[in-house]
Amino acid sequence: MIQKHASILVGLLWSLALLSMIVVGVLHTARMDLITGKNFGDKIQARYLALAGIEKAEALLYRNARERSHSGKNHTGELYNDPQDFQGVTFGRGSYSVLRRGNDEEGGGVIYGVSDEESRLNINTANRDEIMKVPGLENDVAEAILSWRGQGTNVAETDYYASLRPPYLPRGGPFETIRELLMVRGVTPDLFFGRDVHLNGMLDDQSDGANGQPQFQDTVAAQDLGWAGIMTVDSSVKNVGASGDARVNIQTADENSLASVRGITRDIAHAIVSYRQKNNFQDIVDLLDVTPPQDNSNVGPTPDDSNSQPDGASLGNVISASLLMKIADDVTVTDDRQLSGLVNINTASLDVLACLPGIDRNLAQKIISHRDSSGYYANPAELLEIAGMSRRMLKQISPLVTARSETFRILAEGRVKSTGVSQRIQVIVRINLDGVKMLSYREDDL
Repeated sequence: MIQKHASILVGLLWSLALLSMIVVGVLHTARMDLITGKNFGDKIQARYLALAGIEKAEALLYRNARERSHSGKNHTGELYNDPQDFQGVTFGRGSYSVLRRGNDEEGGGVIYGVSDEESRLNINTANRDEIMKVPGLENDVAEAILSWRGQGTNVAETDYYASLRPPYLPRGGPFETIRELLMVRGVTPDLFFGRDVHLNGMLDDQSDGANGQPQFQDTVAAQDLGWAGIMTVDSSVKNVGASGDARVNIQTADENSLASVRGITRDIAHAIVSYRQKNNFQDIVDLLDVTPPQDNSNVGPTPDDSNSQPDGASLGNVISASLLMKIADDVTVTDDRQLSGLVNINTASLDVLACLPGIDRNLAQKIISHRDSSGYYANPAELLEIAGMSRRMLKQISPLVTARSETFRILAEGRVKSTGVSQRIQVIVRINLDGVKMLSYREDDL
């Protein structure tokens, strides 16, 4: 009898043990499901926190565009380094930041603010010489890039792409995205990305995640950025002045329209019209060549600097360098409404400025040092104030540069404070007085 009771007790104990294991297993599975569900929910929240950062940046950029038009300024530098608006902004259960890599002129590191595409070299509009000045880019790659765009296409290039698996053909037109460069012969991931695998200048976050700000180990050094670090396909600005008004075309405008530009008198307007009857204006810098018409000897050099004409211009020329600097933002030589690929001299790095024709790294550094010490350029003609910048050089680069940006790159990171779950979103948007237009969108998991 005792043995029978003992057997029953052993059976009960084994049953309890098995039941306990089942319960523990169910509880563990339920816990993992809860954790997974919570992490998924936190990931969604982090994504929407990042979107909040994007929306705030867009709103502030649009407000800045309106304020600049009212004050007649092309560039104020606001929102490029603005930790008050963009660093760890608390929102609900988490926070968001808008951040970017600081370039070498800014000391590197992480800067809380936006960046602009006009600070980059546009691979769709750059010519062969400009492309060749990109650090580490060889002649054969430059030729392949031009061939991909449909310029100088040759049979050998087409045959090469057709021999790949899978085969494809060069576009024969503008690049649609910067990553499309990876399809070009000779462009490898190492050359294209460098260490910047996310194309945002950032390395991995080294913080423990929860209850703290991001702690970036470092940002990608300029020499390790890869070609994509200074290239774009999106830069474009409207052909308008700082106030948003259409520029006057000196090539076609009548005397009344020319005289409506502040600083151009009716006599100067008459001289411009007379001059262009025999000469075409290739660029606004050609205004320095305008001489008094033979039928009006009263038109003389502008009095402010008639004794300091640049590059051998005669003392009889009507428009001086200082007058050109005053009117340059209000005149143009084209009726094109959009000007693609212009480089913003107020934001471009040394590497990008040095890609411009006639500009070496020494002169590029002088351009940067001048804007740091004397303030932002009101228009490209103010480059004449740079020691070593000749009128001939300015004429080369003037059609390629601007003093304003309208295309911005916004990198936002959302973070749930309790768990440290985070999400990055990067967009490129065009923002001017017409509103906000999304050009590209990408999400990165951290």
